Amino acid sequence: MKKTLLLALAITGTTQLVAQQPTTMITSTTFGDNLRTEVEQVEKITFTDTIYNTNTSGQRILEAGDLVWPEDRLLPLFLPPTTTPSIRTLDMSAAKLSDTERVMFCTMQGIINRTRPRILLYNHNEEPQSTWPTAHSLRTQAVSTSTPYTLVKLYKSEIKGLVLYSTEKSEHYANLAVTIAGLERLLPVTAEIREKLIANGMDFPVVEDLTTLTMTTAYQIYTHLYNNYWSRCTHRLLISERPLIPYVHDIGAACGAACVYLDPRVSNENNLLSKMLKDMKPGRDIVLGWYPEERSGMGAATKYGLTTVPADFFENTTVYAAVNKPIKISPVPKRGKLENKVYAAVYISDGDNIQYCQHAMAKIFEQSGRGKIPMNWTISPALVDFAPMMLNYYYRKATTNDCFVSGPSGLGYAMPYDAHNYRYYASQNNSALITPYTQLTQRYIEKAGLRVITIWDDVSSVQRRVYAENCPYLYGLTINDWERQVGRLTTKVQSNWLPITVQYPCYANSVDVITDFFNRDIKNFTGSKPMFVTGQATVWDVGPDKLVALKDKLDALSPGNVKIVRADHWFSYFNEANHLPFNLTLLQDMVITSSTAKTNVRLAADGSPSEGYIWISRTAEGTGWIQMDFQETYKISRYVVRHAEASGLEPQLNTRDYIVETSLDGETWTTVGTHIDNTVPVNDVSITPVDARYVRVSVTNGGTDGFVRIGDIEVYGAH
Repeated sequence: MKKTLLLALAITGTTQLVAQQPTTMITSTTFGDNLRTEVEQVEKITFTDTIYNTNTSGQRILEAGDLVWPEDRLLPLFLPPTTTPSIRTLDMSAAKLSDTERVMFCTMQGIINRTRPRILLYNHNEEPQSTWPTAHSLRTQAVSTSTPYTLVKLYKSEIKGLVLYSTEKSEHYANLAVTIAGLERLLPVTAEIREKLIANGMDFPVVEDLTTLTMTTAYQIYTHLYNNYWSRCTHRLLISERPLIPYVHDIGAACGAACVYLDPRVSNENNLLSKMLKDMKPGRDIVLGWYPEERSGMGAATKYGLTTVPADFFENTTVYAAVNKPIKISPVPKRGKLENKVYAAVYISDGDNIQYCQHAMAKIFEQSGRGKIPMNWTISPALVDFAPMMLNYYYRKATTNDCFVSGPSGLGYAMPYDAHNYRYYASQNNSALITPYTQLTQRYIEKAGLRVITIWDDVSSVQRRVYAENCPYLYGLTINDWERQVGRLTTKVQSNWLPITVQYPCYANSVDVITDFFNRDIKNFTGSKPMFVTGQATVWDVGPDKLVALKDKLDALSPGNVKIVRADHWFSYFNEANHLPFNLTLLQDMVITSSTAKTNVRLAADGSPSEGYIWISRTAEGTGWIQMDFQETYKISRYVVRHAEASGLEPQLNTRDYIVETSLDGETWTTVGTHIDNTVPVNDVSITPVDARYVRVSVTNGGTDGFVRIGDIEVYGAH
């Protein structure tokens, strides 16, 4: 049905808005989403006549270009999933749908869900089907697998027609059809599927007929896409996916993204892919899916400063991305004193691919060996936007021995250097390409609570500097020693604070391999100073149940001398041992006190800024203080204070006025930082190094409601 919406005259200026809203903000509602805008940035608000379609629930049917897509998000903002009626689910495997039928259903899912998520499809079925709907608190109602086309009939009024294609000449026609379908709100179908639709009472018109095209190669088909549709597609997202593996076609169709599958190893395909990648913006736009070959594909995107979020079997993005919740980062356990021991850290890899996070990791995380020794799990910070409740699921189930770190090489998979082909994909001496990538990475690792990044495979001195300049949230980086160079790679320290250490071994396929590599250093341990070893295991071969054997094997090499630790602790110990700044609030001996408060003072420096782990003052006076005693004197060089907004709360609750002071004796204090009219969520401040044992944060003006909220405090110092 058609509906005409006639709105008022344009309003110029901001006086009327300011009278009704907080003085620094207005709230603009677009398709139900609240977007904050600084008042001073508003010059004019214009209302126009609009004609649009509504669905049977009276909701405006969104076209791809109607989506609300903030600059600082990987994906658009979707309305929350429907609760009345329940989300309709279909098990496509149990329904025995063909590959081309799955293409149609996944594409339809994206088209329907962009208005509001109402369809959830099961494809992979590796983890229990209830796992993620339950984690996202979704109400679901199954469509019978004996009559799957009932799902199409439920939403037929939102479909304009069909894109008819055939895979007889090439399967790549499926991706072309999906691209057109997302732009035009059509279903991509073969002749056989069309007959099934008709048999089920749905004779949609054929709007686009691709069966008359004579192209046979991927290059020809995607050149046709580029010449005829690329300019209409969003360039914020490019789907790179084998045509008949339609798992991420939902988000591609929802966003109006181009779907391609080009091989960078083939010259003309690489040239065409490069034309598309050049039209995308580094530090904002992403490639989603996978490539015909890993390293050439990752290299093609990295060459243009772009990241790939691997997701070849990731399901239901348009559903899980719509449950838009802050990440609830778990508190970080304190660590003991530095000793003359061997500190070992082991990383379980393959967390760069979000389909691994959704499927395989969900099973492996249930192994009984998890939690028995410290283990470091690579996971994708892209989940912050793609499925925040998935990341929260793992945080909720994690023990204090489970540490999450970022997969390669930060936000999504980038490959600055390819050690297998001896090639820098992001120019080793040009910071312009990797700078926006590291800035994007900083935003997402901080939201995700990931302090360590595993890089595939290495970084140049310029790239190391760019990481240090743009990723202050990091404790450290790791690189891969594939033993493809002359001699071992060595640990380096960038900018006198950021260690870049070596996974040796990297991607090991057994505990014995890890033990052997570690022993190359442990056999030389004398006990006169700390030693540090770190390595990486492939999760497909070494899960938690096997990895627990490492403790006894390492103890046998040097009885009583080897400590397996979390990655964040490992880098903390490393920095302390090398007289580099480290986060003193991780120290077990720290004594923390405060003015009277509603919540325990330990929450002020527990490693988590998340709601539920915030220090809140007792009374609404706008004042309060927190003091930390580190028991020893350190040279303090930096402090970080995270406020209410970093916890996912409203920005007006951020602490406004406060000072930071240091002291040697707890009696005489020196002010090292003064903050007046603060509005940002995080104050990260480097100071002239000062000797101190105590640090105090004193607030004189809290949030707008008078309460003082401190999400987390970090203090960095060195011996």
